Amino acid sequence: MTETDARRLILALDAAGLACSVAVGFEDRILADKRVDSLYGQAEILVSLVDKAMCEARVEPAALEVVVATIGPGSFTGIRVGLAAARGIALATGAQLIGVTGFEAVGAEVARGDRPKSHALLIALESRRKDLYVQFFDPDGHRHGEPAAVMPCVLGEAASAAIGAQPLLIAGDASRRAAAALPQRTNILVVKDSAPSAVGALRAGLRRLRQGEATRAARPLYLRPPDVTPPDGSRKRSRAEP
Repeated sequence: MTETDARRLILALDAAGLACSVAVGFEDRILADKRVDSLYGQAEILVSLVDKAMCEARVEPAALEVVVATIGPGSFTGIRVGLAAARGIALATGAQLIGVTGFEAVGAEVARGDRPKSHALLIALESRRKDLYVQFFDPDGHRHGEPAAVMPCVLGEAASAAIGAQPLLIAGDASRRAAAALPQRTNILVVKDSAPSAVGALRAGLRRLRQGEATRAARPLYLRPPDVTPPDGSRKRSRAEP
């Protein structure tokens, strides 16, 4: 049995965005899916969700073969918490660790829907500031450049440079903000309820396994420098923060 033919038990974690979520799946058949919307306390929430999801799926940790974690972009704390938990579980169980971006997690779910074949794809994720985390894809799902943090006022220029005048499908938890920043485009469709999730991360990780692209190290993707708190307690802003 080859690597691409193997059936795998997968645990996926996402704590990088506006929620914490955990999914357990046998390949892409989801056995458990837990989610809590929260901007704080990701460490405690994520551990609890892992326990609940594993119990619901009736899976022992030793049976896990793959652990998938979102690597960003998003909350600095959430990214670190999710990766630390995933690394710990992978180390304890001997499972393979795979990191996927929030863009990949959203894209994996969009691909399962009735996506217009003529539309390019823009995935826009919330930064919790004025800028947006974005990445463009052509109608066949191939990436147009690297992900970036951009201000809404220049998103139109970025879209024109990446995809020209192609019809555009927008997904992600900042999809409405992105669409509002593109008033000059009339050929836009917005995917509702398309925030990054552990289920999307699981399917993105599975896609990597099947395509033989699962060996990339699971490193954080921040897209902006972290905020700095000096010893005096005052808060300095990063260059990308309003």
